[in-house]
Amino acid sequence: MSKKKNDSLEQQIEALKGELMAIGPMRPGTLTKQYKDRKKQTGGYHQLSYTHKMKSRTEYVRAEHVSRLSAEIEHYKRWRQLMKRWVDLSIELSRENIEALKKSR
Repeated sequence: MSKKKNDSLEQQIEALKGELMAIGPMRPGTLTKQYKDRKKQTGGYHQLSYTHKMKSRTEYVRAEHVSRLSAEIEHYKRWRQLMKRWVDLSIELSRENIEALKKSR
């Protein structure tokens, strides 16, 4: 493994950590608009659906909370993307370190 590649992977991981620390409040889920009468689209309300601790949940959301909740859901999606990238980089770094140990024998 080249020292340059190792440093690059470590720098990318550190950058991800910084981005993760900047993420605000978050929560999983999908926010949808439902209607009591779907054909006429009357009686609209918002509903949050998510799974947490292996339990599926559904909550009703007041209209004044929709924008805040939407932002929290987007933060969660971003967090998941960053965590996936961190794991990918960590696996690559680990493989590179193992290869370097094999070559140094």
